[in-house]
Amino acid sequence: MTRVKRGNVARKRRKQVLNLASGFRGSSSKLFRTAQQRTMKALSYSYRDRQQKKREFCGLWITRLNAAARSHGVNYSEFRHELKKAGIQINRKVLSQVALRDQQAFEQLVSLIKN
Repeated sequence: MTRVKRGNVARKRRKQVLNLASGFRGSSSKLFRTAQQRTMKALSYSYRDRQQKKREFCGLWITRLNAAARSHGVNYSEFRHELKKAGIQINRKVLSQVALRDQQAFEQLVSLIKN
């Protein structure tokens, strides 16, 4: 069996991991083993939190819509149901922006679904 020298490949792999860990504190950015562990953990956290960010924003939009709808005497679920029955297809993000920035337009939406 011939001898395999891994100098270039190993150095490239280690350099890549240390570059990913460049902003970490202490030995997590200097030593390869700890840098590799912290990088793996950081990458898994970033993947998880990209999914959680979507959930948190959706919850924020629903909370804003519920507060705005309740100020007009309707709760969130009734508001959404009546919008669907009226054939108005606006997503939560846009509805919450309308409720936050343009109260008159939101009042028109509420009066439209009440009739």
